[in-house]
Amino acid sequence: MPPATKKTKWSDVKKAIHSMDHSDLIGLIGDLYKLSPANRDFLEARFLREASTLDAYKKIVFECLWPQRDGDRFQFREARKAISDYRKASGDEAGEIDLMLHYVETGNAFTCEFGDIDEPFYDSILSMCQKAAQNIRRLPVGKREKYRDRMRHLVESSDGIGWGYHDELSDIFCETFPEK
Repeated sequence: MPPATKKTKWSDVKKAIHSMDHSDLIGLIGDLYKLSPANRDFLEARFLREASTLDAYKKIVFECLWPQRDGDRFQFREARKAISDYRKASGDEAGEIDLMLHYVETGNAFTCEFGDIDEPFYDSILSMCQKAAQNIRRLPVGKREKYRDRMRHLVESSDGIGWGYHDELSDIFCETFPEK
């Protein structure tokens, strides 16, 4: 039986990083940036906070919720992961809400374009809408208003969609923006 090998931990890597000088760290981060699109998106979200950075994550969400070919499936988990990755990278609460609403808007537009889907589809869209609404309700009152029209449009455009979807969107909207 071969001897047990020591498993490398983050603390080991962190110790090695601490021994690097500034230019070596910049080179390392550059290598990570070039290594994969996910790394590039993460680093841009962390350090740049530009609209184009958020757009990269919106593109991921769209591609996951708008299958391009027959037989392709919705990739709810990947779309949610993109939102989570953006939040972790940027800490941008407004951008996270924007991505959540983009998720709902994309799913809503897909069903308006192609017709009734199924209960798991609507459950996923409504779950994300509920999370977006919770985040909106945590904002100061003055910062909530910019989301009112987007959510109202979701309710209006979903009229006639089954599975209780329209009714639930209406309820979420009313809870988030109660009449004065």
